[in-house]
Amino acid sequence: MYQYSEQDHQLLLERVEQFRGQVQRRISGQLSEEEFKHQRLRNGLYLQLHAYMLRVAIPYGLLSSEQMRTLAHIARKYDKGYGHISTRQNIQYNWPKLEDVPDILDDLASVEMHAIQTSGNCIRNTTSDPLAGVARDELEDPRPYCELIRQWSTFHPEFNFLPRKFKIAVSGATHDRAAVAVHDIGLRLVKGPDEETGFEVYVGGGLGRTPMIGKVIRPFLPKQDMLTYLEAILRVYNTLGRRDNIYKARIKILVHETGEEKFRELVEAEWEKIKESGLFLREQDISRIKEFFKDPDYEVLPDTDLQFENILLSNAEFARWADKNIELHKQPGYRIVYLSLKTAHQPPGDVTSDQMDAIADLADKYSLGQIRTTHRQNLVLSDVKLRDLPTLWEELKTLELATPNYNHVTDIISCPGLDYCALATARSIPISQAITKRFDDYDFVNDLGDVSINISGCINACGHHHVANIGILGVNKKGTEVYQLTLGGSAREDASIGKIIGPAFEAEQIVDAVSDVLAVYLENREEQEESFLMTYRRLGDAPFKEKLYG
Repeated sequence: MYQYSEQDHQLLLERVEQFRGQVQRRISGQLSEEEFKHQRLRNGLYLQLHAYMLRVAIPYGLLSSEQMRTLAHIARKYDKGYGHISTRQNIQYNWPKLEDVPDILDDLASVEMHAIQTSGNCIRNTTSDPLAGVARDELEDPRPYCELIRQWSTFHPEFNFLPRKFKIAVSGATHDRAAVAVHDIGLRLVKGPDEETGFEVYVGGGLGRTPMIGKVIRPFLPKQDMLTYLEAILRVYNTLGRRDNIYKARIKILVHETGEEKFRELVEAEWEKIKESGLFLREQDISRIKEFFKDPDYEVLPDTDLQFENILLSNAEFARWADKNIELHKQPGYRIVYLSLKTAHQPPGDVTSDQMDAIADLADKYSLGQIRTTHRQNLVLSDVKLRDLPTLWEELKTLELATPNYNHVTDIISCPGLDYCALATARSIPISQAITKRFDDYDFVNDLGDVSINISGCINACGHHHVANIGILGVNKKGTEVYQLTLGGSAREDASIGKIIGPAFEAEQIVDAVSDVLAVYLENREEQEESFLMTYRRLGDAPFKEKLYG
């Protein structure tokens, strides 16, 4: 992973001291909350319903075991003993005291972490495939390009105050595990006409009150031109993006209102002015960053293990977990392991300080000292030897991190909702927990197969409900929390926005409504291999409406 330079370290330390002074002025009353707001947002600090919330950046979802232990320390010392993994692969703390935040940032800086640009109208944390560098379907590791984007975008003077927040995702694999099509800019590594590798460029994706799938404005962009082309897109947006209406300020609205072809022309014209600038990436520039992401010295191992096979046959519980939470690795004899943060005992995406410490130990013991975060609010150990899986599973069980549900119905994405968020209009966490309890039967979950459920507590869609197979949106209707269902969404390579199925349901009805939707699927799928999304797209919404509303 990338190692900070002396300049990087100095930058972080100076930033912490600047913010320490700003906090002191706020506490003393020299700054009003409104004056302080712009300073705290630039340091990842939000004011929520009950307390401040600090969002810590995890660039492209990659953590060392040392960094994870520091996150555990912060949760234990400054919060209530847990953190929350977000859909941008970051971690959030919901209860820090304002006077403690500079000390938290100091602790983060000591392990090359920060909260810079995790909020505000700027370029946010760049996200990526959590399996980057180890996936078998990968064309090229996207992480070096994510790091180049991070270095280019951090404190960029021209893009520090954009019309609205701005999000970039990069994927290098056949299967999209980074949701590139629902980002302001999505980059997907592809082969060009001469078999060279470059980027397919999506612009104008996003969720919120006006969900849109990004448009491909360039089918192939040479890698050397990545930063100059991003610069051109951002310049067009910064110049023409709406600043008079927060609801029309995202680039997706600009692309929609300008028109895809006209927007492309504007970007290309701007790019012609700067494509030969100092942002052009020479081969040595890319190679230098790639050195930080070289493959480790993997052992030469067989891709089968007799003990593993025997336990698969003799232990049904282990076999269930292995079937759902283990992915093939590009290196024979290794596997990728998903650590589920989805149980009925704690909110989706929450991880305790004790779990974090234990995960850091497991990473050192089994996975070369690294951990990944995912946009579905789980964790990954990316380099586990096949022969170590049984013992790793035993340890994960004791930590309640071995729920066999990855990419299945109880692997729910949920925003914090009205339990924490000042913008929310309904609760999300209790609904997600109720669904998890209702469908807490492995055979039923297994029979359903690949089904995604996402929940948002307001129209801002932080729970990505629009791109779930089954999306749930909580809203407040005349003082009552009600829940609207959308069906048919996807955040993968076949990205689509879910369709509202009909009138909203009351809180005590929504779990039954989800159950009815799943029943229609099971009754109508043509074969067990036909996924929920395939069945919905084949049938349309009529049979689901009939079941739900009569």
